[in-house]
Amino acid sequence: MPSPSEEREIRSVLATVLYQPHEIDLLRAAFAPAEFVHLHPGDAEGIAEALEHADVAVLPIDLDDRFLKAPKLRWVHCDHSGLTRSARPEVFEKGLIVTGSAGRSAPALAQHGFFFALALTFDARRLLEKQAEHVWRGIPDYHHRLALWGKTLGIVGFGHTGREMAELGRAFGMRVVALRRQAGRTHPAVDLMLATDAGDSLDTLIAEADVIMLAAPLSDETYHLFSTEQFASMKDDAYIINMARGPVIDQDALIDALRTGQIAGAGLDVTDPEPLPAESPLWDLPNVIITPHMTPMLPDRTQRSIDMIVENIGRYRRGEPLLNALGPRDIFTRR
Repeated sequence: MPSPSEEREIRSVLATVLYQPHEIDLLRAAFAPAEFVHLHPGDAEGIAEALEHADVAVLPIDLDDRFLKAPKLRWVHCDHSGLTRSARPEVFEKGLIVTGSAGRSAPALAQHGFFFALALTFDARRLLEKQAEHVWRGIPDYHHRLALWGKTLGIVGFGHTGREMAELGRAFGMRVVALRRQAGRTHPAVDLMLATDAGDSLDTLIAEADVIMLAAPLSDETYHLFSTEQFASMKDDAYIINMARGPVIDQDALIDALRTGQIAGAGLDVTDPEPLPAESPLWDLPNVIITPHMTPMLPDRTQRSIDMIVENIGRYRRGEPLLNALGPRDIFTRR
C-alpha cells in the first residue's frame, strides 16, 4: 500500500478534452513533470492503453466503466458542470476523486435565468406575436403587469450560478431569498439565507418568492424537489425557472400546475427527458418558454476550466480538498 504522499504524486495523465493546442500546452505544463498523453475522446484503443498507468484523467464528458476499472487512476476531472452521471456509488467505493468545472459558465447561466424571468414578466411571447401581426398595444390589461423591481427572487442551490443569480437579482432591485444545503457565511446580495442542514425548509422560500430559480445539482436528495405539493404552495402569479437539471422538477406535476393556473409560468432550459419529446404538452403551453439546454458561452470559458484544473493540481499534490469535488451526498441512483 503506497503512503499518502506517494498517492498524491502524479506520474501519468490522460487528457481527452478538445482544447486548442496552446490550451493543451497549458495543461501539459501544469502537470509537469508527469507524463502527459492527449488523445481524441473517440480513440478507444489509445485510451484503454493510457488507462493502464494513468493517475489522473481530464475528460470532456462524464466518466464511464473504463475509468472505474483503471488500476492506477485516482483523480478524474470532467470538464462540465453537472456531474450527475459520474455521481455513482461505485465511484466512492473505489475511492476515486471526481471533480468538475462548475462555475465556468455561471455568469452566462445566471443571465439565462433572467432571460426567462424578463421574458415571462414582460410577456415576450405575446409581444412578439403582436409585432408579427403589426398590432400596436394589442394585449389587454398589459399596463397592470408588474416589473421585477420589488419582487422576491428565490434561489434554490447557492453554488457558483446561485451566487451570480443573487447578484443580478439585487441589481434588478429584487429581494433575494436563497436556500443552500450547508449553513455558512451569508452573501451581501442575499436578504435571507436558508440552509437545509440548519433545519430551514424549502417551504419558507416558496411562500415568499415571486420568481424561483433552480440552480441545485441533481442528486437523490433533489430528485423531484418540486412536485405537486410545492407547486400548490407557490403564489399563483409566480414563475419557476429551471437552470439545474430536468428531474429536479416532477414534470407531470409541473404541466398540471401550468394548465390549472396554480403557477403563472415556467422557463425551462432543462427537461426530463432530453431532448424534450415532440409530443410533450410543454411545447404548446402559452405560459412556458423552452430553450434546448444551451446557453451562450463566455469568451474565457475554457480558460476558466484550465484555471480550476491548475488550482486542483496544486491542491491534489498538497493533499488538500479539491474544488468542485463530488461527495457522497451527490450520489444519484435514479437512472
